[in-house]
Amino acid sequence: MAYIEMVHSFKRYHMGDITITANNDVSFGIERGELAIILGSSGAGKSTVLNILGGMDTNSEGKVIIDGVDISDFNAKQLTDYRRNNIGFVFQFYNLVANLTAKENVELASELVKNAADPAQTLVDVGLGDRIDNFPVQLSGGEQQRVAIARAVAKNPKILLCDEPTGALDYHTGKQVLRILQDMSRKRGATVVIVTHNSAIAPIADRVIRMHDARVKSIETNEHPMDIEELEW
Repeated sequence: MAYIEMVHSFKRYHMGDITITANNDVSFGIERGELAIILGSSGAGKSTVLNILGGMDTNSEGKVIIDGVDISDFNAKQLTDYRRNNIGFVFQFYNLVANLTAKENVELASELVKNAADPAQTLVDVGLGDRIDNFPVQLSGGEQQRVAIARAVAKNPKILLCDEPTGALDYHTGKQVLRILQDMSRKRGATVVIVTHNSAIAPIADRVIRMHDARVKSIETNEHPMDIEELEW
């Protein structure tokens, strides 16, 4: 059994008499320590998958097995504990607290868990050692995204979930961010799942899950993922 498994997962939203199926019989597996990319256009269902994996949403039918435990039947408290102890989130638009410094934003997450990394050192690790006391408004978009990554990484999460983490960044800053995420997988053993519409970054992944129209279209594994420095888009 894979470390992460979605098995015949459906997600349906009901709006009056209308039912919208956001995930339609989605099944895939991701091994521990892999960097996996879920690839698809807007509306393909990939962000719904990410939210379900992260315990921010629940599926309507099917199993979501994380390290041998089916979280699909978890109640609200169990999901909160699961998110706190297992998951790090990185969003496209950072979600930093405006009136807190970079270090204080990272501390918000590190205070949630017992084995957190040092917030200041985590910011150094993502190249922001000289920005520790800056507020978000004093940071560039790329710097804000790296604070967001540091916040997620400081929890020492088993699973790092990233929703379009380079979508708002320029080419060079995007590559810096991808390097950090790839290092989380290769050097720290975290299982990293990136949702994106950018097919050009697929070669860096150990596994590429392509989604279309709420379904998994294909799953490819890559024995020799490309190094970030060689990536072009």
